[in-house]
Amino acid sequence: MSRAEGFLPVHNGESRLLVLGSFPSVMSRRTEFYYGNPQNRFWRTVCGFFGEEVPQSVEGKREFLLRRGIALWDVVVSCEIVGSADSSIKKEEIADVPALLSGSRIGHIFCNGGKAFSLLSEHFPQLLPLARKLPSTSPANPRFSAEVWHDALREVFGGESDRPAAE
Repeated sequence: MSRAEGFLPVHNGESRLLVLGSFPSVMSRRTEFYYGNPQNRFWRTVCGFFGEEVPQSVEGKREFLLRRGIALWDVVVSCEIVGSADSSIKKEEIADVPALLSGSRIGHIFCNGGKAFSLLSEHFPQLLPLARKLPSTSPANPRFSAEVWHDALREVFGGESDRPAAE
């Protein structure tokens, strides 16, 4: 089993929310950016909340996140994994989430699925007051709910979803 590497975090000084996944899927690793599987519901859900079309390019997606105050990272930065299955993650290196949060404006962490939440809980229990487990946006999750995500986003961003994006 070979070792796979994840991505650097996407964030800036305006980030107010950190969305943490577990580890990039095979398709994400191929496209070299988060949620690269077109069947994954992440981009449609989050962009839809703000009334925006999903950007087609990596740079467009990065720009969207930064403009909207959303940081994106995975709890696991490298590991041994079979395919895209969270259940097969072994010998993982955990992201330094507290370092990312230090000195930032991030006041909320959304864990995209149970594996991200369990790893965050195990390694950084002090961050649990900021964390919320949301249903995985993976196409493999039959219990996904965009409304649960939209409700959570509304708690962080209020009515910003009704306003056009800042220029």
